[in-house]
Amino acid sequence: MATDSKSPGTPLTPEQELARRSRRSFIGLGAGAICVAGGWYWLNSQPLEDEIPRPLRRVLGVNERVVRDALYSDEHLVRTYPASAIGRLKVNGDIGMEQPIDQAAWQLDLAPLGAVERKLTIADIRSLPRCEETIDFKCVEGWSTVTQFAGARLSDFTAHFAPGSEKAAYVAMRTPSRDYYVGVDMPSALHPQSLLAYEMNGKALEDRHGAPLRLVMPVKYGIKNIKRIGRIEYANERPADYWAEQGYDYYSGL
Repeated sequence: MATDSKSPGTPLTPEQELARRSRRSFIGLGAGAICVAGGWYWLNSQPLEDEIPRPLRRVLGVNERVVRDALYSDEHLVRTYPASAIGRLKVNGDIGMEQPIDQAAWQLDLAPLGAVERKLTIADIRSLPRCEETIDFKCVEGWSTVTQFAGARLSDFTAHFAPGSEKAAYVAMRTPSRDYYVGVDMPSALHPQSLLAYEMNGKALEDRHGAPLRLVMPVKYGIKNIKRIGRIEYANERPADYWAEQGYDYYSGL
């Protein structure tokens, strides 16, 4: 039992004991708050890298290397589902799609690695083998929806229209307006479940979901699954990425 410091051996009253504990708790909380404030001040005084303090970006970089180098494999396929599990995919984000486009006039700008740029049509994409998959589309916000997509494998697209570009380190994609853009590591791009999709849930892709062509990568969160693709470019330098510039993880892998 606690005793009064002024009278050794004398037990404290309940009120005195409560006051003593309150003082210690207050001192402890104050010291913790000072440490947190000091750490926050230090963190925000560091140089920025992709719009966030460099120490945080380096932590994200370590996470990326662990997942990419130690855990990732093309042999690791995400789970697929029966048609009965299909839900209604939320329309989340319209950056780069604020204005409607003429789908009949749509063309894809393609910049292969070390080759001349060219333009493709949706008919060119449809000429490739059609692949269909029903996957759990996951958003970085925490929700997910089982959705069916169909289109051409990005690996088939690369081999057919940009041969040799498989050797690139990254592939960059932008909307026709150039307002939304992503950068994807090549191993993830060539994953057998990565699609350039033109159908969703048994129907032609709707404009609000990225028609006429969108990226579907079940090994990535939705922020990488760019809608209404207008340009695809292969590069060895890490491309710009819209949400990475807002502080999100560049890799964004599952």
